Amino acid sequence: MRRVDRQVRDPLHRFAGYTDTAPLDASSGKNTRRRLNTGGNRALNSVPHVIAVCQIRHGGRGQDCYLRKIPEGKTPAEVGRALKRRLSNVV
Repeated sequence: MRRVDRQVRDPLHRFAGYTDTAPLDASSGKNTRRRLNTGGNRALNSVPHVIAVCQIRHGGRGQDCYLRKIPEGKTPAEVGRALKRRLSNVV
C-alpha cells in the first residue's frame, strides 16, 4: 500500500479514525466486509458508543436509523457501527 493511500486528509475521516469509528476494508474473496479501525483512542471510543446505545434505547434519530436499517438486512452490530460513525461526523 502506498503511503499516499494511508494518509487521511479529510478532518472528518481523521477524527473518525481517532474515535475508532472509521471503517476499514476487511474483505476476503467474494465477501465484502468492513470493520472498525482499532488504532484510535479507546477512551474516546466509549463516548460515541454510549451515545449510540442511549439513542437506540430511548428514541430519537438514532432509534429511527436503527429501525430503518434492521429490515434492510443489517445486523445490530453493523447498525451500531454506522450510527457511531454518524455521531462522530456530527461532533
